[in-house]
Amino acid sequence: MRYLIIFALFLNLIFADKPDAVLKIEKNVDQRSLVSILYSNDSNRHYVKKVNKLFRADFKVSGHFRTDGNISKVAYDTPAITLNSKGEYTLIYRFKRTPNGGASLDIKLYKGNPKKLILNKNYTVSRMEKYPFLIHKAVSEINNMAKFPPIDWINRYVVLSRYMGPKQTEIMLADYSFTYRKVIIRGGLNLFPKWGDAKQHELYYSHYGNGDNLKLYKLNIYTGNSKVVITSSGMLACSDVSKDGSKLLLTMAPNSQPDIYLYSGGTPKRITKFSGIDVSGKFADNEQSIIFVSNRMGHPNIFKIGIGGGAVQKIVYHGTNNDSCDAYGSQVVYSSKEGRGKFNIYLTDTSGSQTRPLTSGGINQFPRFSYDGNVVMYIKRTASGSSIGFTNISANISQSFNLGISRIQSIDW
Repeated sequence: MRYLIIFALFLNLIFADKPDAVLKIEKNVDQRSLVSILYSNDSNRHYVKKVNKLFRADFKVSGHFRTDGNISKVAYDTPAITLNSKGEYTLIYRFKRTPNGGASLDIKLYKGNPKKLILNKNYTVSRMEKYPFLIHKAVSEINNMAKFPPIDWINRYVVLSRYMGPKQTEIMLADYSFTYRKVIIRGGLNLFPKWGDAKQHELYYSHYGNGDNLKLYKLNIYTGNSKVVITSSGMLACSDVSKDGSKLLLTMAPNSQPDIYLYSGGTPKRITKFSGIDVSGKFADNEQSIIFVSNRMGHPNIFKIGIGGGAVQKIVYHGTNNDSCDAYGSQVVYSSKEGRGKFNIYLTDTSGSQTRPLTSGGINQFPRFSYDGNVVMYIKRTASGSSIGFTNISANISQSFNLGISRIQSIDW
């Protein structure tokens, strides 16, 4: 019962519906390069509409491009001199199913007028369901060709745990738009997935089976090899991993009270020593500090402590429930309750200064930085349903996709 009560504190189940993408963009479009998109007349007609939507979404969320209102059909080998497009860039693509059940994307990118071919490339995947990654990869390379700041985060997996029933959760992978989704772990309570390396080959997750103890597993998603890292009674979750992968921040409750522990093999080192709840530790300040959520002031709030322990510093001074956070360097994002049924995401730093909101309206929770710190992902709930939201911090744009996935327990990027 002890650990089930603790689980209940963290199983913040989020409901979702409607699988189609919904896009919201906030930026002065005059500052973006115009792209005209044309698709080949021999493209697979069953996927053209979906591919068109992904191209538009990817270009817009980059913060560097805007697209024409219409997407026209042409022959893929149409001479550049005859192309009737207004954009600074003109993209022609051809999307097909391959004979082995995969997908193929050919692109030609022209610049200027007269049009000069600057990129001619083919992308393939072995399974059709992974086709969104072809579009993401193409747009990220077009972005690089245009010499804009990288948007490689667009190619990364999202990993999440979702509630399926009593004592049943499953862990799944998705692309950032949630067009691609694949379940990779089933059976029992599989909780708190966390990427273990920058290349996204390995992840950590907690598993609760029929025994009394929780087990922290490390899984290679490509080989399927897994191993038990540590076992503990009570709460057990990996909330962060150091950049070199050698150190983990764990939330553990071997004596019924959850605290933050630093683990690098052997016996975990207890960092916080509070009689209440300390959870969700994140490396900050070049891994010299840890931010975490604690109820030591009577309600959940965000605090900071040195990597070796010591004095605890409060870094958030507003809101009545600041229950989730993430860190990148000295930047901190957190979710804050503001009135009845309203949570917003805020950006601050580890000193608690220069705070600004990233969202408004609805219930916005579980913020996560992209691996480069430029974009924040979060779960958004409104009266019309639940979605996955993104805010590009430097470009000042926001985008959301309806999830189409029920009751998310935990998410990482």
